[in-house]
Amino acid sequence: MKRLILITMVLIAFESSGLLAAVGCDLNDPDRDVKRLFPESTGYKTVYVSIAKKGGDALLSDIEARLGDSFKGLYENADVPYTMYSIYKGADIIGYIHGVNQKGHFGGIQVFLALDLEGTIKAFYVQKLTSKGAKAFRDEAFGHEFAGLSLKDFYRFDPVSGKETPPGRISSIKNPAPDSADDFAAILRAVKKNLILVDEFLLDNKHLHYFKSTGGPKP
Repeated sequence: MKRLILITMVLIAFESSGLLAAVGCDLNDPDRDVKRLFPESTGYKTVYVSIAKKGGDALLSDIEARLGDSFKGLYENADVPYTMYSIYKGADIIGYIHGVNQKGHFGGIQVFLALDLEGTIKAFYVQKLTSKGAKAFRDEAFGHEFAGLSLKDFYRFDPVSGKETPPGRISSIKNPAPDSADDFAAILRAVKKNLILVDEFLLDNKHLHYFKSTGGPKP
């Protein structure tokens, strides 16, 4: 019992000091995954970024405003390191891959997007997920429903209410696992968060004007 109490106290101390607060998200096998998502690619480069290093609390507030929800927990804070993959064909960049951690019903979910140079989704997949609906969420048909969507579309989606206003393509995405509604909501939130981070760190805020046009606060 004393040992258990000691371990618990150490974990609390680590968490309060921020040592457990930075949870990144990397491809399990970058060489394999890049070639699968971009068959025409000849290589890739990784970029390591964080909100803390680029803009700190002010940038975090801006990103939360664009998301429409507050960051919370181990997976979401300014210190989280993001690994972004720039995909090359020869000397030219042809796209990007980025994944984020998102809290699900039973634990963390890792949602990856393959994007073209405009930030439009080419492919979607779930790398990590503990859920009764895991098989359905990893089904290729579910992933296809995200193809062609961009941050322009997701700015109309509110991750708190789970509604898109006005209804559009996101509203038409069907939950393939009705018994795992919490995980479905978490996945949609993760996609929007992912797109915002890519826009901020890789696309020079290409889609920011769409956010402003929705009446959101100016970052």
